[in-house]
Amino acid sequence: MKKVTETTAAPGSKISKGFLPDVKVPSSLPPEPVVIADMANLFGVTHRTLHFYEEKKILSSRRMGLMRIYSHQDVRRMAVINLLRDIGVAVAVIQEIMGKLDHAPSQEAADDIFQTALETRKRELTLEISTVHRQIDQISNLMDVSDETYPEPVYDTVSNLTEKEKYCLELMAEGYSSTRLSRTLGMSADELSGLEEGLLGKFGVNNRFQVVAKALTMGIIEH
Repeated sequence: MKKVTETTAAPGSKISKGFLPDVKVPSSLPPEPVVIADMANLFGVTHRTLHFYEEKKILSSRRMGLMRIYSHQDVRRMAVINLLRDIGVAVAVIQEIMGKLDHAPSQEAADDIFQTALETRKRELTLEISTVHRQIDQISNLMDVSDETYPEPVYDTVSNLTEKEKYCLELMAEGYSSTRLSRTLGMSADELSGLEEGLLGKFGVNNRFQVVAKALTMGIIEH
């Protein structure tokens, strides 16, 4: 992990100090100050997403006239936030993690905080996967019983799916993150969110793992 103790101040910004885990930062990092449009493009998010993070006090910006600007330290901070969002950490939990990092007394302490957060999320995902497997088994058993008496059911969901929705499901099954999905599908973060919400509604499930599991079980996508 890399120690981040201070950054060169961009015009209109302040020098910030602290410790952050050494997560990957976009290679095409522009010089300071980083304007909001460049910040959004670096991480494949919308301006509204950046405003939302500022409202939640997990990211900050300065002003150059009417324009929001960021330092390289802010970009590194956004890289941590974006990674946590990509692995499905809730914003409320990210607030707690970033708050702990802000008060970390050393780089070692900051690294421990981040590793603990990753381990916690891994346990959550393992539990979710276990739950999905159990649900798949239950559905399979029900379908086997049903097949003895009734013909194979016809799912209206299949005929209602668009080609983009089917492609999105395939990418989800391959483990694509939200950022990677946006770039591959050529959609903004808001458009992708709308597409995912539509899929959840069509399949009658609550999250991405369940929609992928149901699509696999129904034969809409292959393993």
